[in-house]
Amino acid sequence: MSLTLKSKIIVPVALAVVVLDRLTKLLVVDRLGLGESFSVVQNHFDLVHVRNTGAAFGVLAMMDNAYRVPFFVVSSLAAIVLLAYFVKKTSPGDVLVLIALALIIGGALGNLYDRLSYGYVIDFIDWYVGFRHWPAFNIADSGITVGIILLGEEILIRNKVGEPD
Repeated sequence: MSLTLKSKIIVPVALAVVVLDRLTKLLVVDRLGLGESFSVVQNHFDLVHVRNTGAAFGVLAMMDNAYRVPFFVVSSLAAIVLLAYFVKKTSPGDVLVLIALALIIGGALGNLYDRLSYGYVIDFIDWYVGFRHWPAFNIADSGITVGIILLGEEILIRNKVGEPD
């Protein structure tokens, strides 16, 4: 499978994550004021409109904007370059690994768009049980998480990543 054939997997999957992420974030911004929420499944799932200036779980959110935004932009770009390298090195038949990498790339691009456009990431999915909340997240975060889980499964269970062609 040439790089061109690999791109037939990577591009549509990553693009789907980016487009879904953008559309859902635009809907949330259009329909919910900052800090507002809408209950989808009472006591379990709300749509909220929050801004995450940090990384996962708000890490580094308190860092000065002048340093935080460039740090996250450079980190995202470095991650995307590293992921592209992994795509190039992935064995031709490892379609699941390519899909996992595409999900992560799409998620990284989705959140990078927010950071470049706004200086923060729009989060809106709020899962919880009673008062125990998972930090709000978005479609891009979901793509990254599912991609990492798929890669973990491949690395830990099947030990396919890194095998010679």
